[in-house]
Amino acid sequence: MSDQATLSSKFQISIPKAIRHAQQWEAGQKFAFIPKGKGVLIIPIPRREDLAGLVKGGRAEDYRDRNDRY
Repeated sequence: MSDQATLSSKFQISIPKAIRHAQQWEAGQKFAFIPKGKGVLIIPIPRREDLAGLVKGGRAEDYRDRNDRY
């Protein structure tokens, strides 16, 4: 591992510039932390605008919800 970070006394970690640049992460971006064994996965949460057009043919009308199940 060439890139390392240290946990501060305020429990903050600075992500190395090489990682931020490679992943195209920006300041203010939100992340989800997923426990995985003894480690943690850090996954960026996509913005609503980034999800537009993801499901071709998807419509908000005629949406089937769980309320119609027995």
